[in-house]
Amino acid sequence: MSLALLCSGQGRQDRGTFALLADEPAARPILDAATGPLGAHPADFCRTAPEEALHANREGQLLCVTRALAAAAALFPDGAPPDTIVAGYSVGEMAAWGIAGVWTPADTLELVEQRAKAMDLAGGPDDQLAHVRGLARETVERLARRFDCAIAIVNPGRLFIVGGTRAATEAFCAAALDAGAARAGPMSVRVASHTPRLAGAVAPFAAALAAAPTKAPTLRLMTASGATLVARPGQALAGLAAQLAETIDWAAVLEALAERGVTTVLELGPGRALADMAAAALPTAEVRAVDDFHSLTGARAWLKDRLDPCTASAGQ
Repeated sequence: MSLALLCSGQGRQDRGTFALLADEPAARPILDAATGPLGAHPADFCRTAPEEALHANREGQLLCVTRALAAAAALFPDGAPPDTIVAGYSVGEMAAWGIAGVWTPADTLELVEQRAKAMDLAGGPDDQLAHVRGLARETVERLARRFDCAIAIVNPGRLFIVGGTRAATEAFCAAALDAGAARAGPMSVRVASHTPRLAGAVAPFAAALAAAPTKAPTLRLMTASGATLVARPGQALAGLAAQLAETIDWAAVLEALAERGVTTVLELGPGRALADMAAAALPTAEVRAVDDFHSLTGARAWLKDRLDPCTASAGQ
């Protein structure tokens, strides 16, 4: 079995994001580390925070990265098998670097805060992301230019994420539907990630990355910058920072996973959007999301059935 762990981006966090993890001993240090920056235990924050706070840029990034780090720690308290590939979607890549051991969980969360701060300072107060499905990329690019937007993320199945101001993305979505899009609409992400609107965030985030201590990855870490594996983190930091203002090709990441013979995929969440995309892009792989299971016991059992017997104890 070749396993890939996928770390989700913003937009799918909800009231139950930490319901499966709140009582997991191996997840507790990570949840505790996130309590300070969130001002409450992550499970309590998700249950009680106003909807606007739940989807704010800073809080959303912290919640999604905390969720992935905590899920990986709970599922693999002794570490995932060393041939595991870990990749992340948007801010999920920050979690992927942490899970791969490049940064400690505390350093990962601190860098996520720095990332969010740089993005908030560079972006506008009315920025947001929107999605469109069913149009050719050339058509999406033409409409994006017309409404002063930009493609943020390229997904499989003609699904694109577009960023701009709220008014611009709303006008873009209306035009996309008129042009024959299967669907288009705003997302609960209030920052124009991965577009030139965040060019001003690249340098400060790059400085924060350069100042953080790094180690060689203990897992096979794939970056969305070129859909390549990271062997020397120091040489990949510039690409990680540049992603803030550049289009991410997630479809290429999934293609790279298929080329590397991935047979099992688990999305760490929140949500299962990445699992749905992976299932379509890797039709012969077994694909699940942590949120598919009613408990981590079920997720562990599913993993154990697919791990080589000599490494099965990593999921117990």
